[in-house]
Amino acid sequence: MVAKRGELVPFYATLLDACSSAKHLKNLKRIHALTITLGISRNDFIRSKLVSSYACCAQLHEANILFSFTIRQPTFLFNSLIRAHSSLSLFSQSLSIFRHMIVAHKPFDRHTLPVVLKSCAGLSALWLGQQVHGAVLVNGFALDLANSNALVNMYAKCGQLVSARQVFDRMCQRNEITFSTMMMGYGMHGKCAEVFELFDKLVEAGERPDGVTFTTVLSACSHGGLIDKGREYFEMMEVRFGVKPEVQHYTCMVDMLGRVGQVEEAEKLIWRMEVKPDEALWGALLAACKIHGKVEVAERVAERVYGRELTVASSI
Repeated sequence: MVAKRGELVPFYATLLDACSSAKHLKNLKRIHALTITLGISRNDFIRSKLVSSYACCAQLHEANILFSFTIRQPTFLFNSLIRAHSSLSLFSQSLSIFRHMIVAHKPFDRHTLPVVLKSCAGLSALWLGQQVHGAVLVNGFALDLANSNALVNMYAKCGQLVSARQVFDRMCQRNEITFSTMMMGYGMHGKCAEVFELFDKLVEAGERPDGVTFTTVLSACSHGGLIDKGREYFEMMEVRFGVKPEVQHYTCMVDMLGRVGQVEEAEKLIWRMEVKPDEALWGALLAACKIHGKVEVAERVAERVYGRELTVASSI
């Protein structure tokens, strides 16, 4: 029986890894039940895998309970819980787990601090983010791309664009995430020229702009009222870079056109798009209708869509 149980542990650990990768909660619960039936659920390795799997499936209550009963709590388990909470915007809880990790004298690895920095950014916790920056340097992660990208993001979202750019400029390696993150920071603070400058540098560096990059650029064009620039970038997405516009890109365009009163053009763009409009897109169009008194457009929208959108349109 002991030998068989020893053979079962690696097999079920592999099954739990598969559930984590696929985020398949139903299968995870079935496998968890089998580990209980087979008497291996209390095995420390299996329990660790269960914690990680439930965290990956965003089942934080189950993950936290299992974690509390786990005797051996390795770094990767803390990382899993920190990441799971942060991914659901539970930033305070994420940082609380990080503090628990420090108190338990667990070592960091290169996967720990990027998620912590994301939580700092989500809370605009600049002082704590600066402390984590020190931990990145002390632990030798300054050359790690994910850690550097997270630092740029943290400083940008905390409004420290000079510090974000200093980290950006000192990086030996950059990717499209690096550029998009720095561009997003500039765009949030209305620095459109810097956004366009970095877009050009991204292309010159041989990186390929993706959908996130174009969302950042189009959003900057919208907030800056730069219609011609916005049209130019929107057209080059698919023609030059093969990036098919998605609903968020159309929303940026509708918002941009709506801000300057070109509501009819925004409406035509929506009817031509191949992706399904969502609530944010209808909201952008109807907000423009309300600002510019475009009752006719709002009525046409009400005729074409139903439910919540109709209610919004009728309030104009």
